[in-house]
Amino acid sequence: MKDIQIGGQSVAVAVRGETTATPLLLIHGAGHDHGVWDAVAPGLADAGYRVIAPDLPAHGASGGAPLPDIETMAAWVIALADALDLDRFALAGHSMGSLVALAAAARAPTRVQALHLLGSLAPMPVAPFMLDAVRTDPPQAWALINKFSYAPAEVLGESRRRALEDANLERMQRQGAPVLASDLAACDRWQDGLQAAAQVRCPVLLLSGDCDRMTPVTAATPLRDAFTGCDARQVVLQGVGHTLMLEAPQQVVDAMRPAT
Repeated sequence: MKDIQIGGQSVAVAVRGETTATPLLLIHGAGHDHGVWDAVAPGLADAGYRVIAPDLPAHGASGGAPLPDIETMAAWVIALADALDLDRFALAGHSMGSLVALAAAARAPTRVQALHLLGSLAPMPVAPFMLDAVRTDPPQAWALINKFSYAPAEVLGESRRRALEDANLERMQRQGAPVLASDLAACDRWQDGLQAAAQVRCPVLLLSGDCDRMTPVTAATPLRDAFTGCDARQVVLQGVGHTLMLEAPQQVVDAMRPAT
């Protein structure tokens, strides 16, 4: 882990790959940290990226308070790129992180050279019962998130799904319920995704799982079609749920390989 400072706050960043390779910033989702990328980071580095996975403020080992909205998180990502002296870079994000990556790519269209959106759609509404549960009954909220995060046990296998759920529960508990509540509210409030997509000027990959019940494949169509100023394609992984990089890491690496 590398420790840097942004706005007077400590930021933890995991870095892999050659310093001369294309920088790829990986932005994690709500109530998570950089560890959700651990299964794909080595493969992405081998594929030709310099993989840079930060913990957002108040997540993982980063200090500060959770950032209150998607646009503030996007501005933070650009500040991170500045702190790392990255002139041009690729961006990838999962779930909430995909919204952050999208907003950042719209803010800096000449700097972002590729955009990968995993488990994404825009807008990304969060059910009112989930917003209420994470504030009033965190264990119920964590259980609901685990229920909908992965492909069914008959696809993944009982033991593998249980292991994924156990690891995810531990990760969400480490961040704490207030952080997750802030993140989910930020996702729910952001309504500018389709307008942001129209500002993107780099190639875009939307990576979806056919078993995803949080951001279903068909629900991502309006976002895919909103990329009017660039080439955008959607790749659907079979037998995969919302947390693609943990369920099918090699398939994710193959889909995200840089163009040669």
